[in-house]
Amino acid sequence: MTETIWITGLGLVSSLGEGPEVHRAALADGARAGSLPVLDEAGFAPFPIHPLPALDLDRQIPKKGDQRQMEPWQRLGTYAAGLAIDHAGARGLVADMHLIVAAGGGERDVALDEAVCAEIARLPAAEAGRVLNERLASGLRPTLFLAQLSNLLAGNISIVHGVTGSSRTFMGEESAAADAVRIAAARLAEGRAKGGARIALVGGAYAAARWDMLLLYAASGQLWRGAWAPVAARQPAGGGLVMGSVAAFLVLETESHARARGAAGIARLGPVRTAAARRRGADTAEASAARLAEGLALRPGHAVLTGATGIAAPLAAEAALLARLREAGPAPGLLRHTADLIGHGVEAAFPANLALGALAVQAGAAPQALVTGFGAWRGEALALVEPV
Repeated sequence: MTETIWITGLGLVSSLGEGPEVHRAALADGARAGSLPVLDEAGFAPFPIHPLPALDLDRQIPKKGDQRQMEPWQRLGTYAAGLAIDHAGARGLVADMHLIVAAGGGERDVALDEAVCAEIARLPAAEAGRVLNERLASGLRPTLFLAQLSNLLAGNISIVHGVTGSSRTFMGEESAAADAVRIAAARLAEGRAKGGARIALVGGAYAAARWDMLLLYAASGQLWRGAWAPVAARQPAGGGLVMGSVAAFLVLETESHARARGAAGIARLGPVRTAAARRRGADTAEASAARLAEGLALRPGHAVLTGATGIAAPLAAEAALLARLREAGPAPGLLRHTADLIGHGVEAAFPANLALGALAVQAGAAPQALVTGFGAWRGEALALVEPV
């Protein structure tokens, strides 16, 4: 026997700001009623990004000690996790709350990288390796080195907010977040969570203002260059990502648990499905997404929150999926490319889109929301969100 899963808390931070209201308004108005989203087109030129808003971190994270030892993306994720717990009214439940985090590999000390590269560039190859090891050993502080470990985001959330149920960290870019949500919901619904707890915190975070990650994506030709353009307009020009600073955490719990404590559900989480096509031969993203969509019970006027990022291949795959769904079932109503509003948040993208879908159905904008996710390299995901 499985139980219904409710979303009872949202912690959502993006370039638009923080909290449900600012994101609900942006979702209703599209890309801010036709104006440009919040962008930084100069700081990392030629790559535009969606920057972090100003946050009062002290509201969720102690200023002394905890904030200093975290990297920006960890502070962002820990802050959003606290917002979700507060939104759910679940501060008294954190001792039994399970935690599943989608995380990247941490941030590099770019200044140290530049100094080391400048030094070893002048050395013979036989000496460069020895000097590299010496400089890294002496230049990286222990706290900074440890901050490269992805599971420290989960650790920081546990320490700062007291979330001490079972803890898992998933790596794998967009797929990590989709699987984190899928597994959290399945374990709660089937009563398989450790200790029988029926509440979980799940999500991820990504800070876009990072030269280390921008250069990695740029080297593979995946970034959009120049003036910002909507996702739909990027494909004819070759496509590309505009990275977004995003953190999104969801409090999930069984309906019976939420009702017993008098919690109001924001939305009901329906099926969450994930896959990872190799994107060559017959194993394409289009075929993978079509398999995931089989048997979905879509209602007339459902909203579609698309995770298409602007890269040509995933964008084409999603367009094919939506065309297939239109032919097979009822017509959608609201359609939003969420990357137009908040950019692409990698590990935070799927939880953020789910949060936006929950806000849409809670506001009565649609009877149902279909949330999609397409990874820049691999990873397809679909989820249904419905009113409580």
